[in-house]
Amino acid sequence: MSEQGMRRVTAIQNGTVIDHIPAGSSLSVLGMLGLLDSRRTPISLVMNVPSKKLGRKDVIKVEDRELTQEELDRLAIIASNASVAIIRDFRVAEKRTVELGSELVNIARCSFSNCITANPREPLPHRLVVRSAEPMELRCAYCGRIQEIGDLVNHLI
Repeated sequence: MSEQGMRRVTAIQNGTVIDHIPAGSSLSVLGMLGLLDSRRTPISLVMNVPSKKLGRKDVIKVEDRELTQEELDRLAIIASNASVAIIRDFRVAEKRTVELGSELVNIARCSFSNCITANPREPLPHRLVVRSAEPMELRCAYCGRIQEIGDLVNHLI
């Protein structure tokens, strides 16, 4: 099928296109980026479209907004192999790749309420260790608790 035949959403003038999101994960990505409650930012979402790389994928287009490095770090939790294109004047101005490092620092807090990081008198950086990328397993560097990916949306910094 041609690229034109695959296009399900019109091009954007300025903004960000996030491609190669695992199928069915785009709503989690919007939550991680804080865009679920946005009423001012136009967002186009395509779910479960064919992909040579993933079999099926989701695509998000966010108009008039470029993702920051912090947002790319958050995106890595759900879509570590996503590709990000910054669009300016209907053209790809920059391509960015999302990379999941071995540790996430000050992206999200540990979800365990008795963790030392929950104590305001202990000003420690919030560190989550990436134990495995496939399947994703994150553990708190301090208490060792496994972090549920769905819970991290509620514990973003």
